[in-house]
Amino acid sequence: MGAVLISSSQKTARLVAAALMASCSACTMMPVSGPQSIDVAADPQSVQARALPYALVPVTPAVVDVLERHIPRLSGAFMTRTPPKAFRFGKGDIVSVTIFEAAAGGLFTSNAGVRAGNFITVPNQAVDEKGNITVPYGGEIRAAGRTPSEIQTDITERLKARALEPQVVVALAEQRTGLYSVLGDVRAAGRFPAQPSGERVLDGIARAGGPGSQGYDLWVALERNGRRVSAPFGALMDEPANNIYLQPNDVVFLYSQPQTFLAFGAAGGQGQFKFEAWRVSLAEALAKQGGLNDSLADPAAVFLYRGEPREVARQLGAEVEKFDGPVIPVIYQLNLRDPSGYFLAQRFPMRNKDVIYSSNAQAVEASKFLSFVRTVLATVNDPVIYATNGYALNAAARGGATTIITTPTPIATTGATP
Repeated sequence: MGAVLISSSQKTARLVAAALMASCSACTMMPVSGPQSIDVAADPQSVQARALPYALVPVTPAVVDVLERHIPRLSGAFMTRTPPKAFRFGKGDIVSVTIFEAAAGGLFTSNAGVRAGNFITVPNQAVDEKGNITVPYGGEIRAAGRTPSEIQTDITERLKARALEPQVVVALAEQRTGLYSVLGDVRAAGRFPAQPSGERVLDGIARAGGPGSQGYDLWVALERNGRRVSAPFGALMDEPANNIYLQPNDVVFLYSQPQTFLAFGAAGGQGQFKFEAWRVSLAEALAKQGGLNDSLADPAAVFLYRGEPREVARQLGAEVEKFDGPVIPVIYQLNLRDPSGYFLAQRFPMRNKDVIYSSNAQAVEASKFLSFVRTVLATVNDPVIYATNGYALNAAARGGATTIITTPTPIATTGATP
């Protein structure tokens, strides 16, 4: 029996491989945990191309400078750097008035008996709804919005025509206005009078008994004139400029808020990670996730996803007019192939709920694709190989000689051709 040449498997495999390469030029069929670097960089602001347009910002020294300026701080939000102004009475404050005369027998002191001094103390009284207090023989005296010395002068003028060389002392008996509040995670929350000498945020927290818990998750919110700004408690300790003066009617609120970030892609570990410090850099965050996977990651394609306020995005160089809303989706790209990249990562400040994605290297994607192609070719070849080997066995059993060829080199030869 003559030789039989079977080459259909080769033709089929070549056709399959060509079809796969044509349909998978970008390896979009390959399993992957996120976008490739070329996909992130391609037309990031196109509404048609993206479900949500974003701004792509390479991490540079100028970008890091902008981000460092916008770390949560109390000092940057409230520009008042001085203590409260001199105390002025308000409605509801309790006022003490003492009137002295030069000698006995005056308007308020009699000649009879022995007195400790030529003075009387008017019963304490609250500043009324009109902002006034009442002094015997002086009538209603304006108190709201005035200092003690201003009220003293006014009362003295009212009494000097009737009393003997009167002198007046006005004092605050109980302060009910001009208070600030310290609430939340403190040991003794309450309202406290703002001291004319000036009290800072940490002074107010100390008056409330100090924080109820210790830790890097503690935040301080300061509300003033309808505006509220939060900063980590550690920022008040490490950056004294954040320990600003309290003003009347301020509200200080302490609360605990764990700070976390997410890591995906070609990282040493994926998942949710805690900051475990009041301030964490991108370099520290990469270390927490186990660094980059040396067998998979492209060090030039480390991406951080974050929503930035519109003004911050503008300072970063994003074309904010192409986006709607007050928050702009921003993807930062860090290039760790550049030796200076780690210096930038050390300065780059992390924020709560940031997402870090490390993209695979292009060689990894190509390796995946080639492995996929080899698997497909093997799957196509297997049935043909089984059939040809069966044919060879059958021919051998009949005593014939058959050469089976499924590759350019013969893989099985039995007997000899007569």
